[in-house]
Amino acid sequence: MISPTKMSKPRLEGKVALVTGAASGIGEEAVRLFAENGAYIVAADVQDQLGHRVVESIGLDKASYRHCDVRDEKQVEETVSYTLEKYGKLDVLFSNAGIIGPLTGILELDIEGFDNTMATNVRGVAATIKHGARAMVAKNIRGSIICTTSVASTLGGTGPHAYTTSKHALVGLVKTACSELGAYGIRVNSISPFGVATPLSCAAYNLQPDEVEGNSCALANLKGIVLKARHVAEAALFLASDESAYVSGHNLIVDGGFTVVSHRYGV
Repeated sequence: MISPTKMSKPRLEGKVALVTGAASGIGEEAVRLFAENGAYIVAADVQDQLGHRVVESIGLDKASYRHCDVRDEKQVEETVSYTLEKYGKLDVLFSNAGIIGPLTGILELDIEGFDNTMATNVRGVAATIKHGARAMVAKNIRGSIICTTSVASTLGGTGPHAYTTSKHALVGLVKTACSELGAYGIRVNSISPFGVATPLSCAAYNLQPDEVEGNSCALANLKGIVLKARHVAEAALFLASDESAYVSGHNLIVDGGFTVVSHRYGV
């Protein structure tokens, strides 16, 4: 039987977490949830005003903001260095920054937009894993690295071409990073959510949050619940915590069973 004291203990007590794409959506929810569970946070994003607002609402004694465009490896390296200077170590890296990219079909594919999507969603994540893992190895930290993917990482037709390609590639990156970093006791996993009404998805499709949620609920396998960014953050908290101490190389699909059942919706 678990004692009440153990149950109430913060799940990330004393840990230091770096979260990219932290100013809104899934990243913002993760920052708040991680802080609630005892972590010190560096929130990184390119949305400076929103990012500062998030950390100020949490408390500058628990969180700080850093501008970081993950497409620029130097900015990534400097953000990791800032985390070490500020808190002395890095226990958790939640590489969440990403974009949806062009919505054009394959016959009219925006190649420049495709390249930018890959640079953000794959190259940027590779850079964060590289420098985050270096920091963990240098401090002998048995850390946790988590990446945000999507159901589009396992199925075609559930997202635009560039986005889907990038998320498939990201699952491969997680597997290869896992295979190398396991020797240092570092775990590497990903989370693949179904459609979530984040500012990113709403802006990409020019829809209101309730419209995005309505579309997702119409296609969803699991009825009676609406997927929220908080649900994805809860999955990230599990992978960040010691509760998942022997989970690595796993793509945790948060989709209510969508990707494992037959659909009649033409997707």
